[in-house]
Amino acid sequence: MTTPAFQHIALIGKYQAAGSVEALARLADFLSQMGVRVTLETETALNTGLKGYEHAPIQELGQHCELALIMGGDGTMLGAGRVLAKQNIPVIGVNQGRLGFMTDIPLDGYTETLRPMLMGEYVEERRPMMQASVWRGGQCIMQTEALNDVVVNRGTSSGMIEMQVKVNDRFVANHRADGLILATPTGSTAYALSAGGPILHPDIAGWVMVPIAPHTLTNRPIVLSCREEVCIEVVSARDGCANFDMHSLASLQPGDQVRVRTSEHALRLLHPQGWSYFDTLRRKLRWNEDAVLGR
Repeated sequence: MTTPAFQHIALIGKYQAAGSVEALARLADFLSQMGVRVTLETETALNTGLKGYEHAPIQELGQHCELALIMGGDGTMLGAGRVLAKQNIPVIGVNQGRLGFMTDIPLDGYTETLRPMLMGEYVEERRPMMQASVWRGGQCIMQTEALNDVVVNRGTSSGMIEMQVKVNDRFVANHRADGLILATPTGSTAYALSAGGPILHPDIAGWVMVPIAPHTLTNRPIVLSCREEVCIEVVSARDGCANFDMHSLASLQPGDQVRVRTSEHALRLLHPQGWSYFDTLRRKLRWNEDAVLGR
């Protein structure tokens, strides 16, 4: 038997989903039968009860493993991807969710797709991340990273939030809206798309900035260079907040700034040979579905 290209693989799963324990057990067994050493992420191991495998915290997987397999949806990939990107460990996503723009290998029949990939037949793609910080009174009070987006919004208040946007200290615009989304190309198919923003191809070195229900209808989405720092300052708000990939959250006061620049880390995604981003969009967004069905 030919030796796999990856000898030691980490397995991370969305263990809360129905049927996930059985699916993870089958995947772990499949990897073992290929002669691969398997390490379960600690929370996955504890919550599935899978026995006979090593386990390690997600923050330490890069010290031991050459690849991480993530079974779940894009939410699972986001949470794990932010951590794994810092360890420079490539990831493969097996889709157990609904859309799955990043976890693009279907759960049904995954063995036929994974087998050649684990033997070295794959396409690698790098997805850029954002480094975001919250500043108050000249002091940084929070710093985190985001793979999808940074969102500044009005929180639970019924009123709008007013924000001033600068790019590299150059004034761009004032926005009065329910909020403002700054998204990476990866995040352009998430909240930003729902708010009316464009889809950015992952190879584009840019971000999309999308107002959420703006007071002035001429405040439109704009594509910005990701090589520059974007600063969103809260001018007025009753209950402003910022969230990062809908994960980390920070309360904002008037005068607070959310500063965003490109992270030094990027997520390394592996896809099957012949993979195309446009195929993914067409399949997930059901483009030309009627034409495909011959209608």
